[in-house]
Amino acid sequence: MKRRQFNKILTSTSSGIILSSAYSCVNLEPKKLNGISLAQWSLHKMIKIDKTLNPIDFAQKAKELGFNAIEYVSTLYRPELENMTISKLTKKLIESSKKYGIENLLIMVDDEGNLSSSNPNQIIESVEKHKRWIEMAYELGCHSVRVNLEGEEDLEKWKVNSVNGLTQLSDFASKSNINIIVENHGSHSSNGKALAQVIKNVNMENCGTLPDFGNFCMKRKNNSLYDGPCELEYDKYQGMRDLMPFAKAVSAKSYDFNNKGEETTIDFKRIMNIIKEFKYEGFLGIEYEGNILSEIEGIELTKKLIQKYNY
Repeated sequence: MKRRQFNKILTSTSSGIILSSAYSCVNLEPKKLNGISLAQWSLHKMIKIDKTLNPIDFAQKAKELGFNAIEYVSTLYRPELENMTISKLTKKLIESSKKYGIENLLIMVDDEGNLSSSNPNQIIESVEKHKRWIEMAYELGCHSVRVNLEGEEDLEKWKVNSVNGLTQLSDFASKSNINIIVENHGSHSSNGKALAQVIKNVNMENCGTLPDFGNFCMKRKNNSLYDGPCELEYDKYQGMRDLMPFAKAVSAKSYDFNNKGEETTIDFKRIMNIIKEFKYEGFLGIEYEGNILSEIEGIELTKKLIQKYNY
């Protein structure tokens, strides 16, 4: 979805000509604004904890909230996959997205092995586990599958192993015209410079990144990968600069907001300017992960904040 916005309209009373900053003085081409999509993780409490939302109804819920594009999360379908095949699940999701006029963008895949392991057999096993999600993404009409790079603590070994795992997976995905994208998602993957180097070394057109505004914690005090107080964090603004050259999707992460509607831990204006600097024209996927507001409230405030700086 590409939306057009006309800002700072100035009308010449003498000529009747309308000028707008949304146009280039050279070619009068309107600027393309980023579409806004909804990441399913923004609703994970409703799905997993409160159980007030069936994940199969994700497209319907997104439409109710005013979205036209969505991003799936594989682990939110575990209960469903205990009772039906992935083929049947895919069919249900296709039917729902078509019914509500929703575009399927990508699948975020978690807990499918260690793509960065120093054990070659673990990489092969992980690649095999990811294949069904790549096939599902193809059937849904998605452009990408987001993966994690886990399995090795030594940074230099992690880089080499990650290139190996991503190359194998990207090669398989290329046959279906699916991108394999890596999110900054804990440990070494949250080291923007290191992840950028890995993607450069893979050097495949369908292998890129999914920069997340907030996931730049490289080490937590409790040694957890995703939860707990952060002990060592990579600079999020530098991290976005490191990863945007390879971005095929972007996650607009948010946690909490002040009384002016600004995110309290992330400078959205600064990050949106970085996104513009790299001329990214894809969707910005809302991923609200706060604990104070309801998920619906957090989604709405994140959407307003993106719209505020999406010009």
